[in-house]
Amino acid sequence: MAEVIRMPLMSDTMTEGVIAEWHKKVGDKVKAGDVLADVETDKATMELENYVDGTLLYIGVEKGKAAKVDGVLAVVGKEGEDYKSLLDGANGAAPKAAAPAAPAAAPTPAPAAASAKVALPAGAKEIRMPLLSDTMTEGKIVSWNKKVGDVVKADDVLADVETDKATMEVVGYEEGTLLYIGVQAGEAAKINGLIAIVGKAGTDISAFVAAEKSGANSGAAPAATTAPVATTTAPAATTTAPVNNVAAASSNGRVIASPLAKKLASDKGIDISKVSGTGDGGRITKKDIDGYVPSATPAATTAAASSGGTARAFTASGQEGHTDVQLTQMRKVIAKRLSESKFSAPHFYLTVEINMDNAITSRAAINEVSPVKVSFNDMIIKASAMALRLHPDVNSSWMGDFIRQNHHIHIGSALALPEGLIVPVIRFADQKSLSQIAGDAKDLYKKAKDKKLQPAEFSGNTFTISNLGMMGIEEFTAIINPPDSAILAVGSIKEVVVKKGEGFGVINVMKLTLSCDHRSVDGAVGASFLQTLKKLLENPVTMLA
Repeated sequence: MAEVIRMPLMSDTMTEGVIAEWHKKVGDKVKAGDVLADVETDKATMELENYVDGTLLYIGVEKGKAAKVDGVLAVVGKEGEDYKSLLDGANGAAPKAAAPAAPAAAPTPAPAAASAKVALPAGAKEIRMPLLSDTMTEGKIVSWNKKVGDVVKADDVLADVETDKATMEVVGYEEGTLLYIGVQAGEAAKINGLIAIVGKAGTDISAFVAAEKSGANSGAAPAATTAPVATTTAPAATTTAPVNNVAAASSNGRVIASPLAKKLASDKGIDISKVSGTGDGGRITKKDIDGYVPSATPAATTAAASSGGTARAFTASGQEGHTDVQLTQMRKVIAKRLSESKFSAPHFYLTVEINMDNAITSRAAINEVSPVKVSFNDMIIKASAMALRLHPDVNSSWMGDFIRQNHHIHIGSALALPEGLIVPVIRFADQKSLSQIAGDAKDLYKKAKDKKLQPAEFSGNTFTISNLGMMGIEEFTAIINPPDSAILAVGSIKEVVVKKGEGFGVINVMKLTLSCDHRSVDGAVGASFLQTLKKLLENPVTMLA
């Protein structure tokens, strides 16, 4: 059945989006994950991704025109499929010129009835699943911070949502009483899916909820959904109860913590009952978990901590066992996107050795005057950005039937988190000084670890750097991070013995490996880029001009 593509909520203050560019036209075959259009919001220009396979049957908003959040942008379905009833239901209006077609439509009154849109009672506001990352198609409710019947304020955090990038907080931006919870903790909702309703206590929203569940409000066929309000209320109360009594020791032996703090503690293997809360009433927050330093622990735990992991339970000698780890939203999308990249983009690899002696000396001198400590990774980001300016073919994206050469340089710097990999983006890196890059990177990495990154801060990359050198890895190859055409893998700095004159000496060497998409970057182009990068890193003074 055809699916309506609606304008997603791409920022917390967004009310409408302008179509900056359509990348597909009516009649084109599209796949889930294809970028349909570029949408300009009040925060940034972002990509609108398709989430269903089929043919683009309809475009409802022309390039340069705006659409309200949840407004109909397009319809995707089977070639030749009749989608007009979807538009009628989506727009909440009767079909134009319906009178002449009445006799033909008479035998099938059911779809017409299904497309009747039901409005919310005055004063009630719907809360829908926001777009919290550029690749997100659905969000999983980790926990609800409120239950049906609670009075909520505009800045209250209603729920913690796990996306493909991180666990983030959903703020309702509405005041009133929480009348309805549409998705239970542990379940997922599609982008723009109804997750809650806020309004005046006692407001009858049953007709609206029924229309949402039947698909009448979206023009879609009925789908399996969560239980009705009466059924949802009980599980919501069940899941909320532990949330309000999770950590921070109290007089009755229970502890109080935010749901996100509880999730972080679980991910990091921290016994939350041992954490001291600094929030209201001793409530444990994310800050408390991030700053928690465990006291002396048994040898097994200490050994695990020193290796950067959590101690695993092993079975007794001679017994078999295993642990099944459920996939996070982030891990699912990492698997999907990198698999698509590896198996669709023809990768080739180029490796070069860099003499880092001058870089080591220059960094020490820079850090004597820099307001922010500059790392070797910051120097690589700066050098890569300057090299990309001279080699625009590498700063490109393969778009299927054309190559897009980006005029701006946004460097993604891959960061490993317990949940998976995220890529904060240093925007306009070629236009920034080393200290500015260092400051931006420091702020972004902290936000990523605190799960505070906003979509504009981890999207829009035109080139990516993956650095495992600090973990002692001398050399590796990285999988290209779409939509980039290349990614730079950075190894460790290692002392090597070389012949110097009549004798021998020691120099510091670092290996860089460039993974290229051969569809958009030729071997000679990638090699030239690395030559420029090598000159910049071996003579850092050239980056200060």
